[in-house]
Amino acid sequence: MTETFRHSGEYHQQQSSAPVPPGGTQGAFPPPPAYAPEAPQPPAPERRRRARGPVALLAAVAIAAAAVGGGTAFAVQTLTDKDGGSSATSTDVVPTSKKGTVSGVAEAVSPSIVEISATTGQGKSTGSGVITKSDGEIITNNHVISGATSIKVRTNDGKTYDAEVVGTDSKKDLALIQLKDASGLKPATLGNSGNVKVGDEVVAIGSPEGLTGTVTSGIISALDRDVTVSTGEGQEQPQSPGGGWPFEFGGQEFNGNTGSSKTTYKALQTDASLNPGNSGGALIDMNGNIIGINSAMYSPSSSSQGSGESASGSVGLGFAIPIDTVKDDLSKLRSGSKT
Repeated sequence: MTETFRHSGEYHQQQSSAPVPPGGTQGAFPPPPAYAPEAPQPPAPERRRRARGPVALLAAVAIAAAAVGGGTAFAVQTLTDKDGGSSATSTDVVPTSKKGTVSGVAEAVSPSIVEISATTGQGKSTGSGVITKSDGEIITNNHVISGATSIKVRTNDGKTYDAEVVGTDSKKDLALIQLKDASGLKPATLGNSGNVKVGDEVVAIGSPEGLTGTVTSGIISALDRDVTVSTGEGQEQPQSPGGGWPFEFGGQEFNGNTGSSKTTYKALQTDASLNPGNSGGALIDMNGNIIGINSAMYSPSSSSQGSGESASGSVGLGFAIPIDTVKDDLSKLRSGSKT
């Protein structure tokens, strides 16, 4: 680069024009070399400016990153944070603008929850289910479809499908059913119940008393509650006037007799309102991830003029099968196992 500022012959011309003293000695008047080294100086600032180009670019990038730093940090947290509100998943189903709101959870997850009507030799039962695949794979409670001769499913948009049982696990009170000729459905995001904490806010969505898409909210009240349910066929039939499914908790029976064939699982306890028909529906964290499958609720009864019992509805004592238990069982259910 410095050569561009030194023209050929520049200093030779200065030599030829300088006077030569007598005797021919030229050493007394040598060509002026003092200015030659200064020739490279002018381009030096230009070179420094060019060298600063990448630095300036990096500085601009840093400034831009600082300007969106909040959003960038949130995006990284969304993908890596193991807390995320309650379920410790890497997915935020609820839009950022509605994150942490019941309405946001309801809007995002309701399309993934269905109503299930099962017909058995003893009558009909109504429950709920969670879509796990876009082609109509649905997880629900075993007691919702146990002994069913036909199953009808209504999705959030009002469409009705026939369904068949794929697999059952009565020991965990879980069942997998498949809709016929279904496509384009919205599968739910299965979260991680391992990091759920007491006090975490939750939303429940199901079809209590056939009221499709009913939304309630509350908190996680306790963890690892021992809940016992029947494993025999016919358990889907209401065994109390209020229509609740029979289960045992704390050494007592609720909603009828669980019978001699039963199983116990560790459940999440919630005060979100659950009623008959919520069985098989979703318990959801505030990011929109499914953290449990609602399975049992306590509804105290009182006598009415000696004519029997009348249920008083939910009192905020409900139970859900942790979603980690469901995920561990999915491959077995998908294989067609029916136990």
